[in-house]
Amino acid sequence: MTERPWPTELRVPPARNQVRVTYDDGQQIELGAEYLRVFTPSAERKGHGARQVIGGKAAVTIKEIAAVGRYAVRIVFDDGHATGIYPLHSLMDLAKGYSTNWSAYERELAVTGLSRDRPGTAPAPAGDAVGTPS
Repeated sequence: MTERPWPTELRVPPARNQVRVTYDDGQQIELGAEYLRVFTPSAERKGHGARQVIGGKAAVTIKEIAAVGRYAVRIVFDDGHATGIYPLHSLMDLAKGYSTNWSAYERELAVTGLSRDRPGTAPAPAGDAVGTPS
């Protein structure tokens, strides 16, 4: 079994529209604020029974990022969302699954009548959950 790379640095650039993660093996990834926001691991997305699709976050930015122990980061967004605690190992998983996750998200928006520009939530269509960090 190969050891998973571990984040050594997380940076939010001045535009506050992404998180750049550097790993101990030299890899770097960038995760957009909108992508992180709509794939939040909080109850807002996972739901209390039914997973939710979150719309209207195209212009969201990152207000703050803070360590949660040695295992996660809390990302606070400018829309007031502050309950997403992202396990550090999930950041690489989100980056690797970006294409699949984003395509599924866009389909979910279309099916639920939501949009990237107009805020709203709706129960996710039946099927497999996508991109939810564990």
